[in-house]
Amino acid sequence: MQNNKDLKFVFFGTPSVASETLEILKQSGFLPSLIITAPDKPAGRKMIMTPPLVKTWAIENNIPFIQPEKITKEELKGQFDLFIVVAYGKILSQEILDMPKYGSINIHYSLLPKYRGASPVESAILNGDKETGIAIQKMVYKMDAGPIIAMEKVAIDPDEHTKELRKKLIKIGGELLVKTLNTNPTPYQGLQIQDETQATNCKKIKKEDGLLNEADSEEQKYNKFRAYSLWPRTFFFKNGKRIIVTDAKLEDSKFVIKKVLPEGKKEITYIDFLKNN
Repeated sequence: MQNNKDLKFVFFGTPSVASETLEILKQSGFLPSLIITAPDKPAGRKMIMTPPLVKTWAIENNIPFIQPEKITKEELKGQFDLFIVVAYGKILSQEILDMPKYGSINIHYSLLPKYRGASPVESAILNGDKETGIAIQKMVYKMDAGPIIAMEKVAIDPDEHTKELRKKLIKIGGELLVKTLNTNPTPYQGLQIQDETQATNCKKIKKEDGLLNEADSEEQKYNKFRAYSLWPRTFFFKNGKRIIVTDAKLEDSKFVIKKVLPEGKKEITYIDFLKNN
């Protein structure tokens, strides 16, 4: 695969992390032969049918695409060198993973085997980690358990939120993927098998996970605010109403709320909120 811009690959992905990775690949001369993404879904209050961002990217770049509810071998006609999977959102069978000449690879946004699963970026911040990273793995049917092809560590700034860290990881991950496609020998050699005794898993985030708990330490509250700043947001209840924390800091080891968004109202400073409640 060395310096092979003619690599025939299929790209599986759905949200912005995948479309941004596609753009990095494109800028480095790698274009997929086929894109597989999720079906259009209703979005917003009016539930308007909305295409995934990867579909939009495919149309803009004249790349063939399909949107199956469940992918089958029959839909993957042709001979491919590689499958690349980035936030596709659906489980692929081992039979499909093994279809291309060089198998299937995936970008995962943690230092595997740590934080296997759906929320590696949020989990690293939530747990107060000082570093995380990118792992490119050769995929197996067990979630995020494949041998590591390449890995790069990334520092987490003390006040960094999920949006900022994710943006940094997407860029570094895309660049590491390009480097891997350009320099990694084929078939893959010298892969690092993951140590199962060190594996940890992170769950899919639920809306209720954003609730601030009085039992949490001040640092834990701040980490939760940083981790869930995109969704589900950090919140508490007052007089039966949900109050979203929109701005907060850790000052002198204290979790200090700056602004809030009361249910059904406009954002206000926390001081003004306390005056009226």
